[in-house]
Amino acid sequence: MKMKIVVLDGYTANPGDLSWRTLEETGELTVYDRTKPEETVERAKDTEIVLTNKVCLQKQEIEQLPKLKYIGVLATGYNVVDLEAAREHGIIVTNVPAYSTESVAQMVFAHLLTVTNRTEHYALLNHEGKWATSPDFCYWDTELTELSGKTFGIVGLGNIGRRVAAIAQAFGMKVVAYSRKPADALPTGIEKRTTEELLRESDVVSLHCPLAPNTHHLINSQTIQIMKPSAILINTGRGPLVNDQDVADSLKANRLRAYCADVLSEEPPRADNPLLQCENAFITPHIAWATKEARARLIDVASRNVNAFIEGQPVNVVN
Repeated sequence: MKMKIVVLDGYTANPGDLSWRTLEETGELTVYDRTKPEETVERAKDTEIVLTNKVCLQKQEIEQLPKLKYIGVLATGYNVVDLEAAREHGIIVTNVPAYSTESVAQMVFAHLLTVTNRTEHYALLNHEGKWATSPDFCYWDTELTELSGKTFGIVGLGNIGRRVAAIAQAFGMKVVAYSRKPADALPTGIEKRTTEELLRESDVVSLHCPLAPNTHHLINSQTIQIMKPSAILINTGRGPLVNDQDVADSLKANRLRAYCADVLSEEPPRADNPLLQCENAFITPHIAWATKEARARLIDVASRNVNAFIEGQPVNVVN
C-alpha cells in the first residue's frame, strides 16, 4: 500500500506551471495551496509523509500526529520544524539544499544593477516620452556607477556567497569576505576580513550568512556608521539580519546610498514597514528563489528525498 503524502503549502513552489507527477507516482498525494496554523493537524493527522515550506510543525503539532514518519521541508532553511521534537518522535526531517543558488545570486546582481544603472527607471520615463522630448541625444537624472574596481563585501561564504563572489569578480570587482573559514581556504581572489573591516572597506555589502543569535540585527545603526555613506547594502539572506527601522533612518539621513532586499523581518510585511516608504529602498517580495528552473529543481529534489526515505536510505537529513 502506498504511503499518504500531504503537501501543506504547495502554491508558491508550484502555482500550476510545474508538475507533482513524481510524488503522485510515489504515494497517495494531497496538495493544499495554503494551510492555516489551525488547519495543520487536521490535514496531516492521517498521513505518514508531510511536505511543508512555511507551515510550521512545532512540538505541539508533532505531538498530535502519531502516524507521521517524515517531514520534508520544501526549502533550504528548516526553522519551521522543531527538530528536537521530531527526533524524539522518530520523525526524519529533510531539506532541499542549494537548489536556488544560481537564481539567488542572479537576484543579487539584478538588485545591484537596479541601483547602479536604473534601467527600469529610464524605461518607464521613456514610455512617458522623456527621451523623445530631450534636447540632447541622451539624458540621465540619477547617478550612474561602474562596478569594475569597486569593493564587494560578502558576509557568509556558503554556496550562494561563493557564487556571488565569482560573479562580482567577473565584473572586475575586488571581493572581500567575512567567513569562519581560514584565509587560505577561501576561493582564489577572495580576501578575508573581519566584519568591521568588511563594512568599512566595501562599496557593496551583500548578506549571505545564516540567521542566528549573533547575526540577528547584524546591520543596525551602529554598524551602519562604520560603512561608507555611498555603500549599497543587499540582503537576500534573512530579513532579521538587519534592523528595518535603523536602515530606513540611515537611508533618509543619507548614511546609505541604497538598500536592496528580497526579504524583510516580517513576511508579508506590515503596510507601515518603514522601508516601504524609502525612495532608495528597493524591495522585492521574496522571489529570488522562485525562478521556474529553481522551483523545478526544488520539487525534483524533494521528490527524490521522499523516495530515498521510502526505500530506507534517507538523504539530506537535517535532524
